[in-house]
Amino acid sequence: PLKLPQPKTVPKRLGTSQKKPREPQIPRSLIKQIFRHFAKMPVTRDAFQIVEKCSERYFKQLSSDLEAYAHHAGRKTVETADLEVLLRRQGLVTDKMPLTTLIERFLPLEYRKLLIPVAVSGNKVIPSK
Repeated sequence: PLKLPQPKTVPKRLGTSQKKPREPQIPRSLIKQIFRHFAKMPVTRDAFQIVEKCSERYFKQLSSDLEAYAHHAGRKTVETADLEVLLRRQGLVTDKMPLTTLIERFLPLEYRKLLIPVAVSGNKVIPSK
């Protein structure tokens, strides 16, 4: 008797890949743009790689500190007060330099409108809490 060829079974792939999951990163273009804005001079590729590593470590430490502050307060959400405490501990926010002044000095207008409350007609405050 003649045997018909049997289709080969292909093992199913699991939905997960074998690669290690990567942590989200700040886009290189954003770091480069910010650094160029403040440096105002050309930067070598090696120096920029060091700036990238430093900024990544800084933001990791910043986020873990904010997480610790919220956890200490018994919350699961980071609030503005946590950020203000962190900036005070770093020496960026003082009695002479409040957080709103830093926001006005370094952020564009569209972000300022989102972060600094402003009274408008009709006795409303924008942004509302």
